[in-house]
Amino acid sequence: MPGGPRIDVVGLGPAGPELLTAGTLDLLARAGQVFLRTTRHPAADAVADARSFDHHYESADTFEDVYRAIVDDLVTAALDGGPVVYAVPGSPNVAERTVVLLAADPRVVSGAVAVEVHPSVSFLDLAFARLGVDPVAVGTRLVDAERFAVDAAGERGPLLVAQCWSRQVLSDVKLSVEALPGVPVVVLHHLGLPDERVEEVAWEDLDRSVEPDHLTSLWVPRLAEPVAAELVALDELVRTLRERCPWDRRQTHASLGRHLLEESYEVLESIDALAAVDAAIGDGAAGPDVDARESAAVTDLEEELGDLLFQVYFHATLAAEEGRFTLADVARGVHDKLVARHPHVFGDVTAETADDVAANWEARKLVEKGRTSVTQGIPVALPSLALAAKLQRKAAAIGMVLPGLADEAGRVADAAAALGRSDDAGAGSSDDVADGEGGARVRAEAMGELLFAAVGLSRALGVDPETALLSRAGAFRAEVEARG
Repeated sequence: MPGGPRIDVVGLGPAGPELLTAGTLDLLARAGQVFLRTTRHPAADAVADARSFDHHYESADTFEDVYRAIVDDLVTAALDGGPVVYAVPGSPNVAERTVVLLAADPRVVSGAVAVEVHPSVSFLDLAFARLGVDPVAVGTRLVDAERFAVDAAGERGPLLVAQCWSRQVLSDVKLSVEALPGVPVVVLHHLGLPDERVEEVAWEDLDRSVEPDHLTSLWVPRLAEPVAAELVALDELVRTLRERCPWDRRQTHASLGRHLLEESYEVLESIDALAAVDAAIGDGAAGPDVDARESAAVTDLEEELGDLLFQVYFHATLAAEEGRFTLADVARGVHDKLVARHPHVFGDVTAETADDVAANWEARKLVEKGRTSVTQGIPVALPSLALAAKLQRKAAAIGMVLPGLADEAGRVADAAAALGRSDDAGAGSSDDVADGEGGARVRAEAMGELLFAAVGLSRALGVDPETALLSRAGAFRAEVEARG
């Protein structure tokens, strides 16, 4: 083994020391410094004198923090003390994040530290042997359980899911997709060890069938039709309608505007209906009638969301025909924007409360859009109550101190009193023309103050004023219909 700053990465194989390669054993025997990613592996006893990085798992907040700390320690050790052998569970070429980070380390990229990754036996060899499957013939995809919801999106299977190390991880896998009814999955546990288990389980029992650990994997032969397939089918349908339907063919962004607005209001109405059912259930309502109302409300919301989604697809299709952007651009844009607007989730920014999140959101939005005020970009066509509510939310987001519940209630009372005084003054005036114009102006101003204060009161109460007024109008509509 040549001297100088160097790291040789070897794998401990998927089970006991008997699966270590001759090359790995030779490197370990001649190494001056040996490090283990973790001693939690059946072959770790073969390198009993090695130093481990288990302490990082105990002190770091996330696995990514652990892996980055390990890489920094490895490179530092190679620079300070000469050649290093780094031993990882399984194979360093399969699902080993530290090896990926090590290759990307600036000191490795610059050549200051040489890195060589040596082939080893991986858990894949044992898994496919136990399953009796040729992974190439059936088109198997390897997926990390921690990223299953994203990496398995749009997949039908078969999938080999690695690093199913906890019941919570298995539960997340189970809840992220739909299994094909009647098709079991296979839990692969402690392959190559005396307590090895390879057994079929029902999808719904996935997180209850075995006590998993870092040597647990999952074989998923088939999944239900993925969400992505349904979205692709809708995209194709919109394109077909544009080609073959005379009505759809003549539509433009402008002509579809009113339909988008109507569908949005219908979605809101469906949400209100479902919220009313949920409130009734929360108050103890039960029985066949409540169940029927809940089922109808859920079905209605699902349908209305579909109608709204159709509008999004239609506009994206029009833009694609015009060479402006595609549906993929829309999805990618909102994905990247949401990641950028959530640095407390995907970055190093701290946000302990919802107010902190809102403030960070507004600050980043100003920078992204090149705006000088948080009011820029608020649609002027918003309904007046919604506009007032949004302006107040924007003000709060940038730190403006708004009146509290008691103060807002007082402003409503003051505005109502002012309206009463303006009406009394108008009734006693002798100058009908002047009083008519002036009185109308005073009453309009007082009414505006009353409504704006009512919006502030709604904000202080945590109630959306537009939704509240729509709900009250709906109740009044029912009263009117009942009378005639």
